[in-house]
Amino acid sequence: MMMKKTLLATALISMFAAQGAYASDETAELRKIIEQQQKVLQDLERRLDETEKRVEKTADVVEESASESKSATTIGGYGELHYNNITNNKTGKDKKEFDFHRFVLFVGHEFNDSTRFFSELEVEHSISGEGQNGEVELEQAYIEHDFNDMFTAKAGLFLMPVGIINETHEPPAFYGVERNPVEKNILPATWWEAGLNLNIQAAPGLAFDGAVTSGLYVDESYSIRGGRQKVSKAKAEDLAYTARIKYTAVPGLELAATAQYQSDLTQGRAGVETASATLLTAHAIYTIKGFTVKALYAQWDIDGQEAETLGRDDQNGYYIEPSYRFNESFGVFARYNEYDNNAGNSDDTKVEQTNVGINYWLHENVVFKADYEKVGGAKDADGFNLGVGYQF
Repeated sequence: MMMKKTLLATALISMFAAQGAYASDETAELRKIIEQQQKVLQDLERRLDETEKRVEKTADVVEESASESKSATTIGGYGELHYNNITNNKTGKDKKEFDFHRFVLFVGHEFNDSTRFFSELEVEHSISGEGQNGEVELEQAYIEHDFNDMFTAKAGLFLMPVGIINETHEPPAFYGVERNPVEKNILPATWWEAGLNLNIQAAPGLAFDGAVTSGLYVDESYSIRGGRQKVSKAKAEDLAYTARIKYTAVPGLELAATAQYQSDLTQGRAGVETASATLLTAHAIYTIKGFTVKALYAQWDIDGQEAETLGRDDQNGYYIEPSYRFNESFGVFARYNEYDNNAGNSDDTKVEQTNVGINYWLHENVVFKADYEKVGGAKDADGFNLGVGYQF
């Protein structure tokens, strides 16, 4: 618009100047000049209108493109290859093997700013099928929706809100080639169920989770890890109820505690006594500069005479892991684990395991690992583990 006014003023000044100079004998010529200038102005105005329309159209396209990009489908994943060289000092047998332990693909989609889908498909031990070591597992597949800034809900198959590594277990995110045995054997990670979960952001750095899900389904051995149904035609006679509180308001500090109750771990299995169960677990993570310390405790209390006779009415464990990351590429750690999932508090079945090792990050999402492992207590073994892992 400013350009239009400037051009018009210029034309009028030119016209008046021409009239003053040649008013007596050049009237016809001036009229011709004025007509030419008017045509030029009209042409310029038309071009300006076209330019404005093109700019508006481009802005609409950019805005639409930005909106579409927020609802994009994304693909990711992670994987890890392990080499284990462990000697059982009681039997004298060596475990020397390579294992592509996990190959996982993520697929997610954002329908809009508040509704999204997430899934995780895993192949364990490279190959599955009859007589093979591996499995193909759907580890996550859920819809998540933000009702507002405070309430977010999940519906579908998801990882349980428990422990440290159960929800975040990509190889670059933790130390050690193998996942810690306490969360593996007591919680039991990796652990997923089907159902509903509500997350409440009560205040900055304070969150609550409440979930109603399918539960464990143990047999007469009362093995917690063996009771994972993995949502494969899972028994749902007795649902599980889980609650978690997490505090992260202090920079570098995470505190969390989870409780779960299931009225019958056996889900009415014939020939097995009804047994209610309560899980209590808590953990703390504190990081200052390059130093981090992690600590976790977990305990199952199973109410049943058969479980008590087997010594599995009380299954518990803990670990503590200090680590130091010197820079973006190199870090060291030590971890002491102690757990018992076989006979309550009996020293004859308690397992003690110590790992010390290094992580070398070739990239923030690519890591090489090495650690020495010593197992004592009910077991007697030692050796080393090597691994490489990635995520994208």
